[in-house]
Amino acid sequence: MAQALTQEKIYTIDAIYALPDDRRAELIDGQIYDLAPPDTTHQRILSFLHLEIGNYVRANEGSCEVFPAPFAVFPFADHSKYLEPDISVICDASKLDNRGCNGAPDWIIEIVSPSSRLMDYYTKLYLYRSAGVKEYWIVDPMKQTILVYDIEHAAAPAIYTFSDKIQTNIYEDFYINFSDIANLLNN
Repeated sequence: MAQALTQEKIYTIDAIYALPDDRRAELIDGQIYDLAPPDTTHQRILSFLHLEIGNYVRANEGSCEVFPAPFAVFPFADHSKYLEPDISVICDASKLDNRGCNGAPDWIIEIVSPSSRLMDYYTKLYLYRSAGVKEYWIVDPMKQTILVYDIEHAAAPAIYTFSDKIQTNIYEDFYINFSDIANLLNN
């Protein structure tokens, strides 16, 4: 006796916008992935990086804008993917509208949590490369490491620790001192 194959429901962007306001999720290949609430360590790192990047852009009268999560990124024109990176840096104002970023941000930072590990290291890396993100950082508080992907120049990822000062690739004179984050987390 043959069994019928069960079909997974395929979701669209309309399903994301139909979610209750208190539910955060991402849409990848027709599937909805719920986002767990971030912990305090995650939020401390997010706040520090957002302020550092924002202060640098403002002090240098840069054209880029920095958006912390929750912020909608539609990396592909068909809106088949809806992501909420922890930090998105967008230097092309024409990509921005009231819903978020349409196209690839220039620089994305994801802060790994236990529930996002596989997504951040594999799924999102592939998506961000395919979409044309220039630079992608994976900050892993548990391992106290930062993987820096210079996608624009097809460079191998550089691996840093929370004791390193890291130069960004999209700004040649901007460094983030992760020992400041380590000190912040140890207080």
